[in-house]
Amino acid sequence: MVQLSLVLPRQPDERWQLAKQMGVEQAVVHPLEVGDDKTHWSYDDLLGTKNWLEDAGLEFAVLEGSVPISDRIRLGLDGRDEDIAEFKQFLRDCGDLGIPVVCYDWMGGVRWARTEAHLEARGGSYTTGYDNAKMRTGRGAEAADVTRDQVWEAIEYFLAEVVPVAEDAGVKLGLHPDDPPRESVGEIPRIANSVDNYDRILDIYDSEYNGVTFCQGNFAAMGVDVPETIRHFGEKINFAHFRDVEGDTDRFVETWHDDGPTDMQAAMDAFVDAGFDGPMRPDHVPTMAGEDNSNPGYHTKGRLFAIGYMRGLLESAEGGA
Repeated sequence: MVQLSLVLPRQPDERWQLAKQMGVEQAVVHPLEVGDDKTHWSYDDLLGTKNWLEDAGLEFAVLEGSVPISDRIRLGLDGRDEDIAEFKQFLRDCGDLGIPVVCYDWMGGVRWARTEAHLEARGGSYTTGYDNAKMRTGRGAEAADVTRDQVWEAIEYFLAEVVPVAEDAGVKLGLHPDDPPRESVGEIPRIANSVDNYDRILDIYDSEYNGVTFCQGNFAAMGVDVPETIRHFGEKINFAHFRDVEGDTDRFVETWHDDGPTDMQAAMDAFVDAGFDGPMRPDHVPTMAGEDNSNPGYHTKGRLFAIGYMRGLLESAEGGA
């Protein structure tokens, strides 16, 4: 069954207690989204985090975002073999410690891109948005001559190297869609931006350990039928982000989970129908009254609302399954 989860900091604070009060026991560790700048992990780092969580009755379910994948890997640049070797050891360490899922992305240069962080939504809450007309970021010297074919070659090389290690370690990989899922951002080519491209990526190395992080907001921005696409990927989904956007890849805004264009009950039904039994977390929540919007999308009150909403949808989906 779907395992509701939350992004939590690496060390205890009130968010750990709030998670348990909501009945959420699976922790997604994403340091960049809880005000931490950690990007590299030793075995001791992972062990310490796991011990902290388990002592509090929480499970280290996913490591997301700040995993050791460099632009040298993503863009196929000199030095990638050294960086891939580091990533392989990271996977072995995760496997030794029983950390089951690693979420990574293939966004070179500019990663998660937003041009607006104070868009007023329901009741004076704030959400984020993207407007490609406002993007002015160039490639940068390191990525100046990288072509789309090189980005494809880079992910093919990477997966051939690391998926066998992930299989041996028992750690499932989930590729996050490009955010926004455009052909390029900051003039750097992107490839994790369509269902067809995902099918190609999954075919590079056919394994349950080469899977998808199904971020609903990004797939919605692609213009796909979200429930149909969930069923399309099915058992290849290793991790899920539950959110919605209004708009497309040129211009979109984040929405409240219950106030976007996607039929969220149909989406949850699709996860249940597909037999998804991995972690699912709310993503990019509105900033609410009393919150300073210093970390847009990742304050606490909106996540409390989202978990309650998701739990209701999940109970309905499972009741009808």
